[in-house]
Order: sequence, then C-alpha cells, then structure tokens
Amino acid sequence: MPTTKSELPTIVRILGYAGLIPFIGLAFMVQLADSPNDLIALESLVAYGAVIVSFLGALHWGACFKTIGGSTQNRWLDHSVWIWGIMPALIAWLAIHIFIPLALLLLAATLIVQRAIDQRTYAYYFENTQMANAFLRMRTHLTVVASVCLIWAGLASLIRNY
Repeated sequence: MPTTKSELPTIVRILGYAGLIPFIGLAFMVQLADSPNDLIALESLVAYGAVIVSFLGALHWGACFKTIGGSTQNRWLDHSVWIWGIMPALIAWLAIHIFIPLALLLLAATLIVQRAIDQRTYAYYFENTQMANAFLRMRTHLTVVASVCLIWAGLASLIRNY
C-alpha cells in the first residue's frame, strides 16, 4: 500500500515498532523468569538499550554528512550537533559498565532526553513537515514504551535485590 505525504513508509513503521519486541520481552523476563534467566534478561536489556541509544545518536551524524557541502541551509556546521551525535554512544558505553538497575534508568532518561532534543533537530531531516510530524509521533510512541520497559525492569531488579 503506497504511503501518503503525511504517512511513514510501511517498512519504517514495521521496523520501528518491531524494535520494541526486545524491550517488552526482556522486561517481562526480568519480572517473571527464574534465576539465572532473569539476570541474563537484565544484561540483555542493558545491551539492547545501549544499542538503541547509540543508534539514535548516530542518526545525527548521518544527517550531518548528508548536508556537508550542499546548497541547503547547513545547520550541521554547528559543532553541538556533531557532539550531540556521539553523546548517546558514550552514555550507552557507560551504562554497560555500571550497576544494572542504574544503567536501565540512565538509558531510559537518555531516550527521553534524546526525544526532547530531536523534537527540534529532526525538522532539519525532512523536507515535508507532515512526514517529520509522523516520524516524531512514532518516535514518541517508541520512546514511551522503551523507557517504561527500562524503568520497569530497573525497578523490578531492585525489588528482587540484584
């Protein structure tokens, strides 16, 4: 089914929402699985959250490279955009080395901050405002579900005394 100018391509929606499967599944495993599977789920959730946080930061670098030397308004010459593009990866790297419940909360907070920053930044990625709004709507859904899963698993692990 073809997309309209205000609708994301089907593949983008499918892959975006499918990316929630590990967050949801692992959060349930943390809560419901017996040891050691619950611990494996915790470690896997930190790793997956770190990968996603890093991926979202990398989107900024992709946009920067696309516009270098172009005739369009080059917001990407602003050094802060390049720096912000690597900050999520550095935060994710830190998260895989700290106390797991804290790591999960740090990753959730990073996703939320990323979404807030991207609200302003993503306007530069799209020529079509309606498409940008559709992407940000999907991004909001993904951020909320992923963050809730990370926070839920972090709190559940504290309750279970890990």
